[in-house]
Amino acid sequence: MTEQEERTSCVIPIWKKYTLSVQEAAEYFGFSDKKIRKIVDEHENDNFILWNGTRPRIKRQLFEKFVDEKLTAI
Repeated sequence: MTEQEERTSCVIPIWKKYTLSVQEAAEYFGFSDKKIRKIVDEHENDNFILWNGTRPRIKRQLFEKFVDEKLTAI
């Protein structure tokens, strides 16, 4: 990898990301993709979802609070 590529290529650990894709959220929280998508569908206007066009992004810290407070059994 050249020096230029190193400067433009930045890998952020999943636990430091502000938003997660559905797949990343499933991996991070230990839920299935299907369960994350169901939660997104049921809470599409909640503050832990950021829409990028038609693709949902999960705000990691806000979703952590939602899981802690609202989800007792999955």
